[in-house]
Amino acid sequence: MGQSACQAITDSTDLQLVARLGSKDEITSQTLAGAEVAVEFTIPSASFANTAAILRSGAHAVVGTSGWDEDAQAKIQEVARETGRNVLIAPNFALSAVLVMAFSRLAAPFFTSAEIVETHHPKKLDAPSGTALATAQQMAAARKQADIPPAPDATTTDPEGARGMKVGDVGIHSLRMLGANAHQEVLLSNPGEQLRLRTDCFDRSSFMPGVLLAVRKVADAAPLTVGLDKLMDLGI
Repeated sequence: MGQSACQAITDSTDLQLVARLGSKDEITSQTLAGAEVAVEFTIPSASFANTAAILRSGAHAVVGTSGWDEDAQAKIQEVARETGRNVLIAPNFALSAVLVMAFSRLAAPFFTSAEIVETHHPKKLDAPSGTALATAQQMAAARKQADIPPAPDATTTDPEGARGMKVGDVGIHSLRMLGANAHQEVLLSNPGEQLRLRTDCFDRSSFMPGVLLAVRKVADAAPLTVGLDKLMDLGI
């Protein structure tokens, strides 16, 4: 993802790539070479420290690494406020995925049952995906706010976790398969009907328009923004 982001920035007409850092490079104001915004694509175990270093080095941060829980988000928000810089954490940069997340949040209170199936390549380190987890959290919050009762489920025996992970009453099922890249389907159902919302990202190029959007807008955002949709003026 980092190489693709560098190429997208280089190919743009209004942005300039001033530095490339690898996993062995220290993040300082010198190594960032005056960058106004730094894009962070690494691994979950390193992402918080990298993002904090970016902010303390004087740049805004656009973060595409998954694994950020609410505690880590709160801590990085404090760093952002202390440094006067902003951070955007995006579970997904693909515009189709961002829209599916937004539509799922909007639709969740109108259906009795809600499940998410996400499929990724077998080299992905975390499960469920950050996108699926964020989608489920937003859907569960919308359902709770609307006082939707728990989805019916008579399962009483599931020793191997076949019913998947639960976020509120929203289920998540993670698949890791050769030939897959990044795919998610949200299934919402009522008696006699079902709504399916699906996003398929076949190539990393699908993430680049969202990365560029984030780079262009993060400086004018809040100290902490979670989700690219907050910068897209969706009106929902």
